[in-house]
Amino acid sequence: MSFTPDIQAFCCHYTSQQTVAEGREGLKNDGLPDSVTLNRLVCTGKLQVSALLKAFEDGADGVYVAGCPADECHNMKGSKRAAKRVQAVKRALKELGVEPERVEMYHLPRGFHMEFVEAAQEMDKRIKDLGPCPLKGENK
Repeated sequence: MSFTPDIQAFCCHYTSQQTVAEGREGLKNDGLPDSVTLNRLVCTGKLQVSALLKAFEDGADGVYVAGCPADECHNMKGSKRAAKRVQAVKRALKELGVEPERVEMYHLPRGFHMEFVEAAQEMDKRIKDLGPCPLKGENK
């Protein structure tokens, strides 16, 4: 089954600042899938579990967080906090009978690096393979 997924990416300001400076067209030229919507944050450590779950409630098929390297977070331990929250969402999805692979944490270098685009491409492929999120049928 082929479909265009809705993937919400929550990105650290520092991890995404140079990448986003290219604009959507520049990112598209670099290979960012159209299925990915970027949501920039001051720090991924500020991201709450409820916000990640709300993305699914609002119709996302997949969600990922792109933060600083675990031991190089600009805000000390923000990306480590985010990773713990992503794990909590994975557990919640599993309890709901939804694939926990629909949510992921990526620790990426700051500035423009192809890893930023590669993370988006990886999630796009993963979610296309999984198909539409089963939670969509409950609210949509």
